[in-house]
Amino acid sequence: MVTMRAVADRLGVQHNTVRWHVENKRRLLVLMSDAVLAGLDVAALPLPWEDRVRALAHWCRGAILAHRDAARLLAGLATTEPNTYRFADTMIQTLLDAGFSHRTAAWANWTIFYLVLGITHEQQAQSPEAPDRMMEFNDPEYPALSEAASHVAAGTYEERFEFALNMQVVALRVELDRMGDAAT
Repeated sequence: MVTMRAVADRLGVQHNTVRWHVENKRRLLVLMSDAVLAGLDVAALPLPWEDRVRALAHWCRGAILAHRDAARLLAGLATTEPNTYRFADTMIQTLLDAGFSHRTAAWANWTIFYLVLGITHEQQAQSPEAPDRMMEFNDPEYPALSEAASHVAAGTYEERFEFALNMQVVALRVELDRMGDAAT
């Protein structure tokens, strides 16, 4: 459904009209992916950096989940558009304001975005029978996986996301404390 011709048909315009505004399919996909991240209300975010990072991650995850296959779309593109920039700028500024270095702030932004994208992509692509297969996994070739199999697919995506996000925030807090110790 996302061909230039299909978009033109859906809009009730000629194919060339769509090409006039969007030069090719790749550009159309970039604009679509940026639209997924529209609507970030920075003023509504909490002020403490840890709460703000969590709120940004949850907002991003919600924005992606609101659009079918959005995680797959975002994962396949390097989007350099205003909404994508606004999200990254807000995350990085939050971390800079907390006292992180530019490198740590930039790389933590990527780490958290990839966490959001990865688990959300898995959730959007999940087949209904996959958790059941994993719960029954027992292969002597993979003893650790077999032993922990009941935990691999346990819980909801939201619970696993919250666990992973907590681990990232704790790691950032440890890094911030380490930086403070090094400065004294």
